[in-house]
Amino acid sequence: MRVDLFDFELPKDRIAIEPAQPRDAAKLLHVGPSGLDDLGVLDLPSLLEPGDLLVINDTKVIPARLLGVKRATGGKVEVTLTKEQGPGIWEAFARPAKRCRPGDFLDFGSELSAEIVSRDGATLVLNFGVKAEAFFPLLEKVGSMPLPPYIKRSEDQAANDNEDYQTIFAANPGAVAAPTASLHFTTRLLNQLAERGVKTAKVTLHVGAGTFLPVVADDTSDHLMHSEFCVMPQETAALIQETKSAGNKVIAAGTTSLRTLESFALENGDMDHGQKSTSIFITPGYRFRCVDKLLTNFHLPKSTLFMLVSAFSGLEEMQAAYQHAIDNNYRFYSYGDASLLERKDPS
Repeated sequence: MRVDLFDFELPKDRIAIEPAQPRDAAKLLHVGPSGLDDLGVLDLPSLLEPGDLLVINDTKVIPARLLGVKRATGGKVEVTLTKEQGPGIWEAFARPAKRCRPGDFLDFGSELSAEIVSRDGATLVLNFGVKAEAFFPLLEKVGSMPLPPYIKRSEDQAANDNEDYQTIFAANPGAVAAPTASLHFTTRLLNQLAERGVKTAKVTLHVGAGTFLPVVADDTSDHLMHSEFCVMPQETAALIQETKSAGNKVIAAGTTSLRTLESFALENGDMDHGQKSTSIFITPGYRFRCVDKLLTNFHLPKSTLFMLVSAFSGLEEMQAAYQHAIDNNYRFYSYGDASLLERKDPS
């Protein structure tokens, strides 16, 4: 499909740079068969039924942005970790990267350093020589949150983002971007969902830096989708099949949860479990095997995520929903408002 079909004009003042306070005070646009309903995130329980299953992503955002110096020259280098390749080995974007050479060492304070294994353009492969159980505590000391580039902060202002850019489900470190739909959840909202009889289950997908980037190819068939590590626990797979067998719905909290669920869903309707890297790229025409409803934020023009929601609820429907959101002052992107989408299967 032509990528320009997924383009739209977004005024800059619709881009959220601060989260709603409290988190569950954000707006919620319900996109269903009967049209569009302007609601709030706290209305979510009323849109679900007892016995439905809400699946969340329990990944934890790591402080992936690091300021270092080249050991040999003292030159400053900023790196943002993007993907773990193995124990202590990470891909990273570097700035400036031109003078970073394989064999050079970068020091990030006195306790953490890395050898440059290779460089491809602005992408480095770094070997920290530290196992995960020791690496992440060190990273907490010297790193900062990898906020999206449109959010500009001073060091003093960025302090709140350490909490704001982390979901209440965060448990498994490895993401370099937040699963933003889950930023809306609070203990209050979870209690209301439980009182409604809605069940919850967890998956893990470590969100990569490529998730939110616009597609630069002219046609979706020419786009190379990034891969991300994900885990489907056996108990979650069993709960999904139990929910489906009872005639209830599976709701994905966010596109990362959806991509995980669809990556483990089998053609016969069963759910696999385990762990894998997924590069699933969902565009209109895709037939969903697992997810019935999707809670998600409002995404960038020409992004793989806007393509995904267009596949889920229809391109024309999502174009109309996004225009409605723009006209009615909904807030877009990571700290923005939410939508609840109903699945529209291809005819």
